[in-house]
Amino acid sequence: MRKIIVIPGDGIGTEITSAAVDVLKSLDKKFSLELEFETHDAGGTAYDKFGTPLPDSTLDACKTADAVLFGAVGGTKWDNVEAKLRPEKAILGLRKGLGLYANLRPVKVLDALVDNSPLKPNLVGGVDLVIVRELVGGIYFGERCESEINDGVERAWDLENYSVPEVERITKLAFETARLRRSKLTSVDKANVLATSRLWRRTVNALADRFSDVELNHLYVDNCAMQLAVNPKQFDVIVTGNLFGDILSDEAAVIGGSIGLMPSASIGELTSLYEPIHGSAPDIAGKNIANPMGTILSAAMLLRYSLHEEDAARTIEAAVEKTLADGFRTADICSEGTTKLGTVEITKEIINRL
Repeated sequence: MRKIIVIPGDGIGTEITSAAVDVLKSLDKKFSLELEFETHDAGGTAYDKFGTPLPDSTLDACKTADAVLFGAVGGTKWDNVEAKLRPEKAILGLRKGLGLYANLRPVKVLDALVDNSPLKPNLVGGVDLVIVRELVGGIYFGERCESEINDGVERAWDLENYSVPEVERITKLAFETARLRRSKLTSVDKANVLATSRLWRRTVNALADRFSDVELNHLYVDNCAMQLAVNPKQFDVIVTGNLFGDILSDEAAVIGGSIGLMPSASIGELTSLYEPIHGSAPDIAGKNIANPMGTILSAAMLLRYSLHEEDAARTIEAAVEKTLADGFRTADICSEGTTKLGTVEITKEIINRL
């Protein structure tokens, strides 16, 4: 059996992970995948039960799993919790504990959803890119100070740093990803200002000779942000650091028409974790209106990258595309001439098309 650890988390996490598990179970019957599922707590839900956002039992279970399917964490309920115990610390802890060093975020604009994009159809039709984000280094994991007095003035600070091995590891994965696609890689930094970015660029360039079949170019992060809005079709694979990747991948997600559609894979040393890129949306939790497709497509990535079941992964993706092409939508992407369905109902439509 292949063990999948399911971490629903908070808010709509329970609904969207349940939908993805239902799809995987239905697919198991078709492909004999031999999947077994085990549910564990993390985030605010875990804090309420155990006083910590990431119990040792959850992390230990993940370390022995073939893959982890994650929902979302956070919510206003825990806004006043001590910083080190906030729900978001769960995902940071999982990244560090599992060695999840790379986040892959594909953005593909489906024909049925071209009109849902905030950009003009001629700009987004055919967009198909992947952002490869370094996940366990940079400013998010550097030393920090919440408050100190310097020359009589309160200040706070966060330290950004990267090592050559960290940059080499993420860049190698990005080059290999580009090789499997259209062999074009864009490295994004701020080398005109930041010392860490200058090291980043030198390291990327040093690796380029080993991947001479891949076209490499560099963009400053502000220019990349602009180019995603004015000409997103130029990109194939984008590789960048933790902070820039966090921002750019959310910008790119909007191009697809809804953040609720976007999956992600966090590739690790011990196992890998799959999750939609959106948050826990506590305001709509329990109302059967959340879009489960980002999580369902994350399950497809789980099959592709962790279980190496390419046919099964493509079957999920095709079923989602067919459901959308047939005019079924959740509230976030519903428009005139389409049929609005709830979380449970659209999951059933996807399963019917597997």
